[in-house]
Amino acid sequence: MFRRLVMVSAVALPALLVSSTGVSARNVSSISTHAPAPWADNDPADSLYRVAREALNRNQLTRAAELFADIGRKYPKSAYVADALYYRAFALYRMGGEDDLRQALTSLNTQLSRYPKANTAGDAEELRVRIRGALAKRGDAESAALVSEAAQDSTPCARGAVRDDDNDVRVAAMNALLQMDSESAMPIIKQVLQKRDGCTAVLRKKAVFLLSQKRSSETESVLSDVIRNDPSRQVREDAVFWMGQIHSDRAAALLEDIATSSPDIALREKAIFSLSQQNSARSAALMRRVAESDDTPRRVRENAIFQLGQHRSTENAEYLRSLFAKLGRGNEDLRKNVLFSLSQMRGVGNEKWLVNVALDGSQSVEVRKQALWTAGQAGASSTDLIGIYDRITDAPVKEQLIWVLSEAREKAASDKLVEIATRDKDPEMRKKALFWLGQKNDPRVKQIILDILKD
Repeated sequence: MFRRLVMVSAVALPALLVSSTGVSARNVSSISTHAPAPWADNDPADSLYRVAREALNRNQLTRAAELFADIGRKYPKSAYVADALYYRAFALYRMGGEDDLRQALTSLNTQLSRYPKANTAGDAEELRVRIRGALAKRGDAESAALVSEAAQDSTPCARGAVRDDDNDVRVAAMNALLQMDSESAMPIIKQVLQKRDGCTAVLRKKAVFLLSQKRSSETESVLSDVIRNDPSRQVREDAVFWMGQIHSDRAAALLEDIATSSPDIALREKAIFSLSQQNSARSAALMRRVAESDDTPRRVRENAIFQLGQHRSTENAEYLRSLFAKLGRGNEDLRKNVLFSLSQMRGVGNEKWLVNVALDGSQSVEVRKQALWTAGQAGASSTDLIGIYDRITDAPVKEQLIWVLSEAREKAASDKLVEIATRDKDPEMRKKALFWLGQKNDPRVKQIILDILKD
């Protein structure tokens, strides 16, 4: 077994993932869901707060809501009152009944009027929007109007700056909007995506995600507009990623256009990744075309070659082998990329082909060294690798093979290293083998060293 080198794709999955309730995973964690540890030991409500906090953390929602309410009723001057109003509202929101939701709003409104500078005031604004969204879903027209206004609000940008909690509130509003009325969602999403200021980039990222979940005849064209015109690289890249999740001819055509002609190299790489996720004959053909085109920027070609190696098939393996033969000496880095890509596909004969490349004296030393390492990654047996040691004459390639053998766990590989360390005619090879044996903690190394010292 060989230790494998993992190449991480340049494309990361956008952080906005949807739970079964329709609320994004990022949005769930953006408000306080656990009351903080007690901080006022001498406060008369300290003990009551501790009990209420424990009930909330144990998901005993009814009890928690009652206990947090008791803090304000019994100890109105306590330092815990302001935040207790928020955590009572959160417990009621989690309970989810219509009366619970309305009581939660009352608790938040009380906090806003009496304690506008409470530690949880920012979280309270977002929670208020979530509650309004839940009420709107139940048919509350006033809540629906308020949620729609919150989603479109651009006041923070008009002030010249935006706080994280401002965006959290508007993202929560968009979540609520999509849940309560999908037909109303699309016009609002489109309006948000028309914004171009830097302080709404987070909101536009969320809008792109919601757009990808709301499939309609407009989805591909709106995503395409974002990809071509949004000023934020992150927003554009997210749009390319989500376009890849739409398995339609139109989406594929748009991605192909980006992959082959966009002036933004990073965006072209993202398009290659998105096409690879579609795992279709059409996307495979496009990646092959990109991989072999001399007019394609090198980074994009490398990405296409890598993605082909992530989809194991006889066709992809045969294509990559033929591509290796077509690439001239001036494309040595690309040839090495092909070798690595082939090493990612086991079971299609690549290991023997790679061994043959390592033995090919017409190849450069660096290519042959890469072929040896990738042969091990592709599953070449220790027997195959041992068998070619005496057929290799270039010292750097032999040294590479010694290292590759040291990576193998089979006893036969260690035995070969012992043989090289004790019998090879080249003292440099003996030293290399002895060094790598030492890294394997082979018990025979100590005796070999003793024998050398005796001689």
